[in-house]
Amino acid sequence: MSVPEPQPTVLVLTALPLEYAAVRAYVERRRERVHPDGTRVEQGQLPDTAWQVAISELGVGAERAAALTTQLINWLRPQAVLFVGIAGSLKDDIAIGDVVVGTQVYEIHGGKQTPEGFLVRPKALPGSHALEQAARSAVRDMADVRAHFVPIATGDVVLADAESEIARFILSNYNDAGAIEMEGSGALQAAHLNGQLDALVIRGISDRADDNKRTADASGSQQRAAEQAASVTVAMLRKHRPRGGSADAEEEPHRAGGRGGDGATYGGDHIDFRGGTFHGPVVGKRVDGRG
Repeated sequence: MSVPEPQPTVLVLTALPLEYAAVRAYVERRRERVHPDGTRVEQGQLPDTAWQVAISELGVGAERAAALTTQLINWLRPQAVLFVGIAGSLKDDIAIGDVVVGTQVYEIHGGKQTPEGFLVRPKALPGSHALEQAARSAVRDMADVRAHFVPIATGDVVLADAESEIARFILSNYNDAGAIEMEGSGALQAAHLNGQLDALVIRGISDRADDNKRTADASGSQQRAAEQAASVTVAMLRKHRPRGGSADAEEEPHRAGGRGGDGATYGGDHIDFRGGTFHGPVVGKRVDGRG
């Protein structure tokens, strides 16, 4: 009896309990798994997709995210890594409740301090093109979500003062960043260094990174932002197909598993005409490979 192939896995990482809960609500048939070093994930099925989703709550900070993401990648061998949660807005037109999808992620603390001042040495990693495209497609059908595809800044700081020195520093050196958070660069770096996996950061906006942050948080904005980020993540995964097998098929005849205009399914070395109509000869290949 043949052993079924394991389902493809996407690793979804969060920092906070409310972020974790927002993603967890979409995952069915969950079971908890424990890494030998103690890191825990819940793994289950994303309905109506081929994806197994492994969720982990890592805690706060980019260095912690990088180390634990590496650990989980080596253990679970996912096809994609996502960091999902909340962030502060850096732009007037990115409102509380909006979602920011990171086209790239900046690590804002890299540089050199000299007598003349701090010289920035920018570090940036792009988000996965394939995942970004799936997200762009998904949000077109989401009437209740306003999404922005812009860079995200990662810093070891909770920004609650738009007039602070660090706020002015970001505006001066990373002025295209649309949001600030604390873990994204660590997760993307781990994905890049461990097999160049598809990776993306998706953040719901919970505050404007200003002195009104506490008021916004008290209004329930974090919960709403986490739910919005999770909804975009799930919609994106419903668009993005895992690599390999029939789930990777597209609608062109020349692709393995694709369906042609004649209704036939083309799958590597064979053509399946079930559900289609055959008109004409077929040139086949002998089983021993000599035909």
